[in-house]
This record gives sequence, C-alpha cells and structure tokens, in this order.
Amino acid sequence: MKKCMVIGEIMGTCLISFDVHEDSRGSLIAVEQFKEIPFEIKRVYYMWGTDKGIVRGKHAHKDLQQVLICLNGSCKVSTSDGKTKTEYNLKNPKDGLLISGLVWREMYDFSQDAVLMVIASDHYNEDDYIRDYETFLELVRNS
Repeated sequence: MKKCMVIGEIMGTCLISFDVHEDSRGSLIAVEQFKEIPFEIKRVYYMWGTDKGIVRGKHAHKDLQQVLICLNGSCKVSTSDGKTKTEYNLKNPKDGLLISGLVWREMYDFSQDAVLMVIASDHYNEDDYIRDYETFLELVRNS
C-alpha cells in the first residue's frame, strides 16, 4: 500500500502522493484498491461547476473511508477531529487526501475549473452520515 504523509494533527487524515508515469504522450496515474487506495473501492463520484462561495461536505461519516483528489483546478478541504482543524489545499492530481474515521470535512474555495473526485470504501448510506456539527462533537466526546 502507498505511504501516507500526515499533515497536521488530525488522526485519520493524510496525503497520499501517487506515482506519475510520464512520457512523450503525457502523464498517467493509476490507482488500485489496496495499493494506492487503502480500501476496497465501492463508489466513485466527482463534482465540478461549484460556484465561488459554495461549501460542500459539511458532514462526517461514522465508518466510511474516502480519498479526495482534485483532478483539475484547486479546492481547499478543512478537516476536524472535534479538537483540531487542519486545512489542505488540493491543487495537484498526484495528491489524494485520505479521510478515515470520525472526521468532519468541508470542501470550499473551488477554482472555476475544479473537478474534485472522491473514491469511497462503501456505497452511499445515509445512516453513515453525521450532518450536524454539534452531534458530531457529542459523538467524538463519547468515543
């Protein structure tokens, strides 16, 4: 599995730097489950066309693991474990932000050309979401 570089003090988040294969045809990055992505991939989605000032996410998950990759442009991701906040600037498609465990996340400051892809360890499950920050803090305190 690919090594993860921890930035900040939040448990469950780190940056994965993917290997880039370059030649005269351009650049290519391959990601595979249990190699570059440390879990079984069950869902992939991406977002684009996010207007200036819009904040996406604003939730945590109970169990889901995700890797966020900004394929084009840039965006910022704020993560919180209930005590500490860390901000990541995703601007290079060779970097993926791994978020595991009980971590609040917000994505914002999208450039006009931003395309943010999310690779997830499970299918969509509304019961896994924590959409209220105070409820999230209470879960963190009780865990």
